[in-house]
Amino acid sequence: MKLVWFLLFTLVLVSCKKGEIQPYAKPYELDEPSHFPKMAIPLDNLLTEQGVELGRRLFYDKRLSGDNSMSCAACHSPQSSFSDGNQFSIGIDGLAGTRQSMALVNLGYQKFFFWDGRAKSLEEQILEPVPNPIEMHQSWKDAINKLKTDDSYRKEFHAAFGADDMDEYQVVKAIAQFLRTMISGSSKYDVIYKNSNGLNLSPKEQVLFSTVTNEEKAGYDLFLSLNGGDCVHCHSGPLMQLNIFANNGLDATFSDKGKGGVTGKPQDMGMFKVPTLRNIAQSAPYMHDGRFQTLDEVIEHYSSGIVMSPTISPSIEFASQGGVQLDAFEKGLIKKFLLTLTDEEFLENPKFAPPN
Repeated sequence: MKLVWFLLFTLVLVSCKKGEIQPYAKPYELDEPSHFPKMAIPLDNLLTEQGVELGRRLFYDKRLSGDNSMSCAACHSPQSSFSDGNQFSIGIDGLAGTRQSMALVNLGYQKFFFWDGRAKSLEEQILEPVPNPIEMHQSWKDAINKLKTDDSYRKEFHAAFGADDMDEYQVVKAIAQFLRTMISGSSKYDVIYKNSNGLNLSPKEQVLFSTVTNEEKAGYDLFLSLNGGDCVHCHSGPLMQLNIFANNGLDATFSDKGKGGVTGKPQDMGMFKVPTLRNIAQSAPYMHDGRFQTLDEVIEHYSSGIVMSPTISPSIEFASQGGVQLDAFEKGLIKKFLLTLTDEEFLENPKFAPPN
């Protein structure tokens, strides 16, 4: 595998434009869980140790904002599973957004970005927040000029990309490299999933599996059941999300058109990207507009709060009766299972923390 990576890396070095990849940058050994799909990394932005570390520094650098007060981490805090604990993020000018900040986890496995899916790559997504007038509100030109005054950045960009100069595309590539390393796959859920699918558990995973309670197992079964929680149509597999859009019955009419606002198609109105449920207990509030503050509210919505609309997803099988109609005991089991998605190793990983 290492030989294949080396040959691929060498091919990209030859084919890419001068300055995009540094020949002596060290390949980054991505630690992917054995039960995960293989991450598709763009050939023009292969992971290197220098690029990842540069991306981490940039992710936490407030100089990317117009008044030097806000970094990417301001709206994607480690304490909130790299999301925002507020319903809407507040930009440097005191203006609030209109959508809840999505958690940054397992982004390398996703196919589109933002709640409405308007960005088709992670790099494309990262380009937006800096110049956005209600977020970091700074031109990329001004942001780059700030970074250029820092001699240490000059050295790091040269080490990562072989560049004597720097630009926004290198900033974006470095941050994307860092974000692709942020993989969550070491929760209780992971050992439950692997065991239920006949996958081998490592000795460490066997110890973790021994702590799984009968209620958590029952909650998992109920979560998967088409006559129970009926959650599996949108949230399943190692990533705990499908790469799809869905109208999950929040509203009868749409002040936010979601994907429909991008495509203009009637069938896309009120459709939003399905988020991951990983570390869901740490990433409140919930839904695209952050309307629910607790997991109990979310569970109640799917149990009895579904609202019909023309584009309601057919996967919401019990929409006509307002939801799956769980009783109090069943709701409790679902919640206990959702808590197994908390991945302490991910949340406490020093590689994702602000650099010294």
